[in-house]
Amino acid sequence: MTPSKPAVQLIDRFGRKVDYLRISITDRCDFRCVYCMAEDMTFLPRAQILTLEEIYTLAKAFAELGVKKIRVTGGEPLVRKGALELLQKIGSIDGLNELAITTNGSQLEAMAASLKEAGVKRINISLDTLDADKFKAITRTGDLQKVLNGIQAARSAGFEGIKINAVILKNRNHLEVNDLVQFAVNNGIDISFIEEMPLGIVNQHDRSEAYYSSDLIKADLARNFSLLVSAEKTGGPSNYFRISGSQTRVGFISPHSENFCSTCNRVRLTVEGRLLLCLGNEHSVDLKKVMRANPGDMAVLKQAIIEAMLIKPEKHEFNIHEQPVILRYMNMTGG
Repeated sequence: MTPSKPAVQLIDRFGRKVDYLRISITDRCDFRCVYCMAEDMTFLPRAQILTLEEIYTLAKAFAELGVKKIRVTGGEPLVRKGALELLQKIGSIDGLNELAITTNGSQLEAMAASLKEAGVKRINISLDTLDADKFKAITRTGDLQKVLNGIQAARSAGFEGIKINAVILKNRNHLEVNDLVQFAVNNGIDISFIEEMPLGIVNQHDRSEAYYSSDLIKADLARNFSLLVSAEKTGGPSNYFRISGSQTRVGFISPHSENFCSTCNRVRLTVEGRLLLCLGNEHSVDLKKVMRANPGDMAVLKQAIIEAMLIKPEKHEFNIHEQPVILRYMNMTGG
C-alpha cells in the first residue's frame, strides 16, 4: 500500500504551526449574554452567511492542509437548522483527529446523544453562575435549570471531554469561583475561567471595573482547593491545574494578564466567511469571496488559506481600560 502524501502544514511568519480551526456556523443565539452581545442585536441576513455546504468545504480544505482539530461555535451553534447533519459530515473528514463544540447548553438535553453519535468528542458549555437569578441577569434570557439538565445529558452521552467555560466579572460572579469548581469536581468535569475580552461595545458594565484576573481567581481557589500545576493541553489557550484528590482540571484563559500568543496554533472562521488570523486583531481574509468567485476550485481555496498565514500577527493588543478597537461582538467572531 502506497503511503498517503503528508498534508501541507500551515506555518505563519513566526514559525507557529496552525492545526486548530474554530468555525462559527451562526451569529444567532437564544441567549443575550452581557459580555457577548448587545441586548438588541441585529443579526446578519442569510445571504451574507456561509451555507452549510460552504462550511463543510472549508473544513475539508483546512483538514487537507494539516488542521487536526475543528471546534464548531456560534452564537449558539445548535440553533442553526441543519447543525447536526453538518457536524456528522465534518466528523467524517479524513485526517481530522478531533471535532469539538462550544455551546451555551440550552439545547443539550435533547441533542447531547445525537452530538456524540455525530462524532463530537469534546464539548465546552458556558456557565458563569449557579445562581438562577444571576444566570438570568447575565444571559438576559437563559434558564439555568435547562443548562444544568443539558450538562447531565452530556455526561450521560459519554463525551471524551466535558468542560465548563466561565467568564468572571468582578462584583457580578467573582464570589462564585469556588462553587463553580466544586460543581465541576462533583460532576467529574473540567472548568476554565476566562478573563473578559474587549470585543464589541457593551453597555451593561465597565470592563475596566469588572476585570477580574486569573491570579485573583487562583488566590480565591487556594482557600478551598489544592491546585497542582499540569502540563496538559487540549489544543487551546488554557493553562491547566489539577484539583488535588479529583479528576477535575481547572484552566485559565488569560488574554490580559498572561499573553498566550507565542504558542497560538489556531485561526477562526466567522459565519460570514472571514478567516480571522487573530482574535484580538482585524487581520482577515474573505474566504467566502474566494469560494464564490471560484466555485468548486479547491486548489484556489487552499492557496488562499496558505497565503493568509502570512498576515497572522505576532500577538493581540487587548487593553481592558480603553474602548475596544475591535467592534465585532463575540457572537460574530465565534465563541
